[in-house]
Amino acid sequence: MTTRYNEEFEKLMALQFAIVELNLFLDTHPESEQALQDYNRLIEQFEVAKKMYIEKHGPLVNFGYGKSRFPWQWVNEPWPWDM
Repeated sequence: MTTRYNEEFEKLMALQFAIVELNLFLDTHPESEQALQDYNRLIEQFEVAKKMYIEKHGPLVNFGYGKSRFPWQWVNEPWPWDM
């Protein structure tokens, strides 16, 4: 499970990195239709991957941004930054 857990988390990090890079690119190239299409496609992929990750492994962030199954799930898995 740990390997799969890490692979899924790394996929989220890679998607997030690409999204931030495209965001920065679009700040200086707002007329790039291809970059905007890529950005929107990656946002959709990120949202799907994030939802699947949260359902399978639990919340990624605290402070009310992630649902939890019963009993409270924060103590059952390593924190994302502890991997």
